[in-house]
Amino acid sequence: MALPLEFDCDPARLDRDMIYAYLSGESYWAAGLPRAIFERSLDGSLCFGVYVAGQQVGFARMITDQATFAYLADVFVLPDWRGRGISKALMTHIMAYPGLQNLRRVMLATADAHGLYAQYGFTPLAHPERMMEKLDQQVYQRLAANAGHPAAAQGQK
Repeated sequence: MALPLEFDCDPARLDRDMIYAYLSGESYWAAGLPRAIFERSLDGSLCFGVYVAGQQVGFARMITDQATFAYLADVFVLPDWRGRGISKALMTHIMAYPGLQNLRRVMLATADAHGLYAQYGFTPLAHPERMMEKLDQQVYQRLAANAGHPAAAQGQK
């Protein structure tokens, strides 16, 4: 029997404490994420919650203009709920979302879920030589080390 999944983009419904705990404490990509930055990231994104009987069990967000470009980020299903097809159902829902249709480019980064995303049309970069990035993998750790220092608060609301 398939789980009765519910998908919702209502930011008020998100279990922000659960999402933050997972991203900052369990994910490999956002370890040490400061809470203020987390909150800004959700406020600036199209967020997708997946729920079972009212309990949020998964999350993803799209950073997008909903016209030409989107970047898929922070996709996860809680460990106790994995292996039940929830990530596939979440991806199917996201890819069918009306505001994300006919985009020229949708990107993501993953260390371990290439097989999942390939099922939804994602491929390695067609022209990696055209792509550039500015990457600061130690930003959260640096901010934590400088907590309380006036310069650490610059750029935060």
